[in-house]
Amino acid sequence: MKKPKKNLNDPHAEREAKNYTNPVPSREFIIQHLTDIGKPMTLRQIIKILDLKKDHEAEGLRRRLRAMERDGQLIRNRRNGYGLVKKMDLVRGRIIAHPDGYGFLVSDEGGNDLFLSEREMRTLMHGDRALVNITGIDRKGRREGALVEVLERNTEEIVGRFFHKRGQNVAFVEPNNRRLNKNVLIEKRKQQGKAKDGQIVVVRLLTPPTKYNPPFGEVIEVIGDHLAPGMEIDVAIRSHELPHKWSPEVIAETKKFSRTISKKLYEDREDMRDIPFVTIDGEDAKDFDDAVYCEPRGKGWLLRVAIADVSSYVKVNSELDLEAQNRGNSVYFPNQVIPMLPEILSNQLCSLKPKVDRLCLVCELTIDVYGKIRRTRFFKSVIRSAARLTYDQVAKVLDGDKKNFQHPKLLPQLDNLYNLYQLLLKRRKKRGAIDFDTVETKIIFDEQKKISKVVPLVRNEAHRLIEEMMLAANVSTAEWLTKQELPLLYRVHEGPDAEKLDTLHNFLKEQKLRLWGKDKPQAQHYAKLLEKIVDRSDFRMIQLVLLRSLRLAIYSAKNQGHFGLAYKTYAHFTSPIRRYPDLLVHRAIYHCLEGKKAKDFAYTKDEMEILGEHCSMTDRRAEEATRDAVMMLKCEYMEDKVGFEFEGTVTGVTAFGLFVELDEIFVDGLVHVTSLKEDYYHFNPTAYRLTGETNGVIYQLSDRLKVKVVKVDLQEKKIDFILA
Repeated sequence: MKKPKKNLNDPHAEREAKNYTNPVPSREFIIQHLTDIGKPMTLRQIIKILDLKKDHEAEGLRRRLRAMERDGQLIRNRRNGYGLVKKMDLVRGRIIAHPDGYGFLVSDEGGNDLFLSEREMRTLMHGDRALVNITGIDRKGRREGALVEVLERNTEEIVGRFFHKRGQNVAFVEPNNRRLNKNVLIEKRKQQGKAKDGQIVVVRLLTPPTKYNPPFGEVIEVIGDHLAPGMEIDVAIRSHELPHKWSPEVIAETKKFSRTISKKLYEDREDMRDIPFVTIDGEDAKDFDDAVYCEPRGKGWLLRVAIADVSSYVKVNSELDLEAQNRGNSVYFPNQVIPMLPEILSNQLCSLKPKVDRLCLVCELTIDVYGKIRRTRFFKSVIRSAARLTYDQVAKVLDGDKKNFQHPKLLPQLDNLYNLYQLLLKRRKKRGAIDFDTVETKIIFDEQKKISKVVPLVRNEAHRLIEEMMLAANVSTAEWLTKQELPLLYRVHEGPDAEKLDTLHNFLKEQKLRLWGKDKPQAQHYAKLLEKIVDRSDFRMIQLVLLRSLRLAIYSAKNQGHFGLAYKTYAHFTSPIRRYPDLLVHRAIYHCLEGKKAKDFAYTKDEMEILGEHCSMTDRRAEEATRDAVMMLKCEYMEDKVGFEFEGTVTGVTAFGLFVELDEIFVDGLVHVTSLKEDYYHFNPTAYRLTGETNGVIYQLSDRLKVKVVKVDLQEKKIDFILA
C-alpha cells in the first residue's frame, strides 16, 4: 500500500478558490489520495488525511463526496467507507429501458452496453443513472449486469393516459413514453385532481418503483382529452420531460440584456464589419448562428467561419448557463422549437442578422491548393453580415442563374466559396468519408395544426457547401484544442462493434460482396463499397444494412475519432446557440486565447466526462421526442385513409413482419407476418429476409410492395398494413 503524502498541496486549489467562496479539496485531489491509500476510507479518515481543521471545510468535503457518489466516481460501502468505483470493477452509466421490461446500461466509459434483465429493471426507470456489476455473459453473448446502486433518478414527471373506474378510489396513469413501462399508481382521491377517465395528464412521481411496488404519483396537470387536436407536441414534450419553461431566475438574468450591443464589448475585438460575411440557411430559419467568408490567398484560400459569441453573454455557472446545460440542446419539432437559450439571445443578440453588428468568435483557416488546412487562428471579432441568403437562392447561383440574384456584389464571394467547396469535396472523397444517400422529410401543416402533406427535403449544392465549411471549422477546432491539452468534449463516432460487423459480413457474403478491412474496417472501405454498388437494383437495401451496422455518435471527453466522417479528431464548434457542447468548446478557445493554463480551466476531465454523458442523453431525448411527435401526427394523418391502397418500399424485416414506407407520403407501417399469404414464414436475420416454407416466396429489404391500410392505433402510434 502506497502511503499518501500528508499536507500535499492541491494542484487545483486555485481553480477551486475561483469557483467557490469556501473552496474544498478538488475531485482529482481526493481521487489521488484514495488511489494512494488503496482502500475505502470513511469521511472522518479522509478529513484527517487531508488535514482539514475547520467545520466548514469538513462540511464542504462531505458535500463533495456525496456529489462524487452521485456522479458515480465513488461508492459508499456498508461501513460508510468511500471507495473508487473503478477499483471495484463497477460500471456507471445511463439506463435505456425497453418497452418489454428489460433494459441496457450505456457505460460512461464507452464500449458495448450491459444487458439488464427484467428482474434487475424492477427498481429502475428509463434515463436513470446507475452503478452496475458485471455478472457474466448471457445466452446471446451479451455482457449482463446486476444493479448495485441507483445514482440519480431521471424521471420526475410523466405524461400519460389517466384510468379510473367509477366507484374505485385507486387510479393509474399509463405512460405515453413506451420506455417508461410501469404504470403509475394514484393512490388517494385528492391526488387525482380533476382528471377524468381517459384524459391525458401529467403526473408527478412521489416514490420511485421498488422490487415489490409500482411507482406512486399525483396528477398535477390535465393536458386535455385523448386525441384532441394540436396535442401531439405538448404530449411529446412532457412524455420525454423536455425542459420547456424558463425559471424566474433565468428570466431575471435575461432582463439585463439590451437588444443593442454596448460599444464596450467591441474592445479587444477585430473589427470585421467591412468583410462581406453571409449567412446561408433554410427559408424558414429564424436564428442564424454561422456566417462565412472566403477569398483567394496565394494559390490557396482563406476561409473565415464566424460563429455567434454566445460565451460572452452566458457566463459559467450563471442561471442561464445552468439552464442551457440542463436542456443540452434546442429541440426542433415540425412546427415548434424548444430553444436552449431564451429568445433575446437565440433570435436577437446571437443571431447574425444582416446589416447589424454582432459579436463573434472567428475560426480563420489558411487552406492550400490541395485542400489541406495549413494554419488555424481564432480571434474575437465584431461582424456585420452582408446578407441573409437561403439554400435555394445560392443553389440557383451555383447552377448558373446569376441574373435574378438580388445581391450581385456578393457573386465573387459565392464563387470563392464554391471553388473552395469543390476542393474540400475532393479531399473528403480522398479521405474516405461515408456519404449515405438518405431522404429527409418536412411536414406541411394546415390551419388546424394537422398534416396536410409530407414532402421530401432535397439537399442541393448550397447545403453541401455550407456543410463542408462547417466540417472544416469543426475538425480544425478539435485539432487545435487537443494540442492545448484542455479537457474537451469531442463528437465521437465509433466504428461497428464485433457483433454488428459479423452480421454485416454474413449479409454481404450472401450478396456476393465484400467489405474490406476485415474486423477493423475504416470509413473509406464503406465508401468504396457504396461507390461499387451505386448502380445495382438492390443499392438501397445494401446501403440500409451498412447504415444500421454503425453506432450512434455521442459526446465524450475521450478522443476516439469520428468514423463516419473519417476524422481522427472531431468536435462541435459551429452552433453554441443550440448545442451546449459547442458552448463548452468556445469557452475552451477563450481560455487559450487569454493565455491561461490548462489546470485553471473551469472544467476538469471528470466533469467533462459527466457533461458528455449528459449531452449525449439530451441529444437522444430530443430525437426520441421529435420522432414520437412526428409518428403521432402521421397516425392522425392516416386515420381517414383506412382501406386505401398505396405503393411502398420494405425498410425493415423482422421475425414478426415487414416495415413498409409508403411512397410520396413517407409514412411507415407494419405488415404483420400473420397477414401474409397462407404459409409458414421463416426469418433469416443475416439476410434480413422472410421466406415462405411451402411457396418459397421471399420478402426482403428494399422490396417494392402494394399495401392496404387496415388499422391506425393512435395510442400505440402504430399503423398496420396488409398486402393489397
